Amino acid sequence: MTGLAAAALFGASTPFAKLLVPGTGPLTLAGLLYLGAAAGLLAAAPLRRSGAEAPIQRSDLPVLALVVVAGGVVGPILLVVGLARLSGASAALLLNLEAPFTIALAVVMLGEHLARREVLGAAVVILGAAALTWAPGALQASPAGAASIAGACAAWAVDNNLSQRLSIRDPVAVARAKTLAAGAFDVALGLALGERLPPAAHVAAALLTGALGYGLSIVLHLLAVRALGAARQAAYFATAPFIGALLAIPLLHDRLSPAHLAAGALMALGIALIVRTRHAHAHTHDAEEHEHAHVHDEHHAHAHAEPVVEPHSHPHRHAQLFHDHPHAPDLHHRHGH
Repeated sequence: MTGLAAAALFGASTPFAKLLVPGTGPLTLAGLLYLGAAAGLLAAAPLRRSGAEAPIQRSDLPVLALVVVAGGVVGPILLVVGLARLSGASAALLLNLEAPFTIALAVVMLGEHLARREVLGAAVVILGAAALTWAPGALQASPAGAASIAGACAAWAVDNNLSQRLSIRDPVAVARAKTLAAGAFDVALGLALGERLPPAAHVAAALLTGALGYGLSIVLHLLAVRALGAARQAAYFATAPFIGALLAIPLLHDRLSPAHLAAGALMALGIALIVRTRHAHAHTHDAEEHEHAHVHDEHHAHAHAEPVVEPHSHPHRHAQLFHDHPHAPDLHHRHGH
């Protein structure tokens, strides 16, 4: 599943990035990770088949700019401010606010619908993420630091939900634009504040970590948001800390405590509840015209004058359709209940 794969890549990047922290400023490191993601996506461009995805349109630029500002600028800056005022345990625990913030905004802003089993599954995953970082006294934190971390999570929640509006477009192009702009800004701000570039070996390692843990992860995350909606993908992505903890065993010589194992079990239970939920009812698709990647299925029963390779993207029109089948809140099923 693309959602869990995105979480796995991002979670795996955390212990690798931790190895690069000594000698590197936090903003500069964040910027290098983003720039590595952009470089990897630029390098992959010649390998992709043209016409498979819809390009970014001029009308998308305001939303894309908000995604860059919220997720690539405001979030990292507030995170740095909060980390300077909090213990590691406090920061890790508060970072789990991103998932419930994302789910709340998805329901309120985008009108996504979650069945009771999915709500329970998301809550269990979030509880597992909180248990993963719990430590006695972990919430003994300064109000300013806690507010900064909460603000960072809110910024990333806005990013996650706005990204759903861009999921109709080429996910590689969206991720490339986001990571390039955010990476350049974060590095420039870090250097302006007196941070120094790390040694060349650290720069190369940060770029490589960013290419996989950020670049590929963001692309898979956008594909998951396209298919599942922001709320469900937020629950899947909340498993990233546990995946990072598993990798930290051989990489950082950490150990899994009983609390870690309990957290992993809770997350697995929550994911199982979400995956096993089936949502089906009679619904109507209004007539509309748009462009996005698709195959010729029940929702795209149109003809071509010449043979085509699927998936492909082109402007097409949907006639009004009424039917009943299992579905998730993807591009064609964002309706009220």
